Amino acid sequence: MIKTRPLPLAPDQQLRNIGWNWMLGTDTLSYLTNEVVVVSPAEADAYYEAANQLFEMLVEAGQHVIDHNRFSELGIPANLVELIKLSWNDERNIQLYGRFDLAGGIDGHPIKLIEFNADTATCIPETAVVQYAHLRANGLDEERQFNSVYETLVTQFREIRTQNSDREPTLLLSAMRGFPEDDSNVAVLGEAAREAGFTVDFEYIDKVEFSAGEGIFRQNPETGHFEKFDFWFKLLPWEYIGYEEPDLAQILTNAVRQRQVVVLNPAYSLLFQSKYILKILWELYPYHPLLLQTENRPLTDRPFVEKVLFGREGANVRILDEQGRVQAEADGEYDEHPKIYQEYVDFPTDAAGNHYQAGVFFAGEGCGLGFRRGGVILDNSAQFVGHVVE
Repeated sequence: MIKTRPLPLAPDQQLRNIGWNWMLGTDTLSYLTNEVVVVSPAEADAYYEAANQLFEMLVEAGQHVIDHNRFSELGIPANLVELIKLSWNDERNIQLYGRFDLAGGIDGHPIKLIEFNADTATCIPETAVVQYAHLRANGLDEERQFNSVYETLVTQFREIRTQNSDREPTLLLSAMRGFPEDDSNVAVLGEAAREAGFTVDFEYIDKVEFSAGEGIFRQNPETGHFEKFDFWFKLLPWEYIGYEEPDLAQILTNAVRQRQVVVLNPAYSLLFQSKYILKILWELYPYHPLLLQTENRPLTDRPFVEKVLFGREGANVRILDEQGRVQAEADGEYDEHPKIYQEYVDFPTDAAGNHYQAGVFFAGEGCGLGFRRGGVILDNSAQFVGHVVE
């Protein structure tokens, strides 16, 4: 049983104290609960070690996909394969961050990988900043948390800058219009990049200018001049670029090949983003204690979860029993996409029957823990729950 602790005071004043007023009033706070999950030091350490081990395994799985040309099985658009290989084979292209979604880890439940959000992971503000401020608002030591997300992002940006010293440290952050959650996630990344020595600007993706031979530009609204950026972070999925914007895929391939721009996260993050990588992991590490059996066909001897390769926020997820009868399902817009079948595992629950999924951020190493709380399928209505280590 999940143990929670009430924290009745909201973190608003603490956010103001650290100069993060811009986060107040956004949808980041609207779904924050007034309690936290109690995690033991040993459980926090286990989440950290699991993230580190799983990322090493993912790197091996990614190399396997490349070596055996299994891109189509992962649902990866053919027009991104060259760019994936370019970014994979150049060590200057560093995975900035991602988030592991994990079952278990609490109250004796073993940690199991659900998936890795490698490309456009969100929940950064609430994990990195809001839950930290929530502890402080209620008089608790902020050190009583597995949470160095912000500091580790700064370190990652510094490493990216060092490894790409032939490029100017100019970073353009981009997101889609109409998604305030995306704006707040990008804003935290911008703060970390500035602290790491980057000059940072923001532009919505529909206003960014792309050139295969010259790179990426933003038109300055005050001067009208086009400004070049040597680094571009996009909160836009790579598979969307490949399938919906093939011309952009080709432009970015040429621009990266010519060292006109460094794109974050690199194109190879799509190898990890595809849920088919869960099957590759099971092939390479069968019965590993951190993994769930995953196949490209329904399981017949145990309950399983049907997922689409590139679904997000629980969309088009179905839970079925060993006879293939649907026990729970969530609608979505990805139903025509290829599917993968993963062994079902129960999420830990609290006294009210809420289900909890752990999210562990990875930015060169495991760096922060938070929880999402909701029904048996965690969709975009799930709440964010912070934690306290004690």
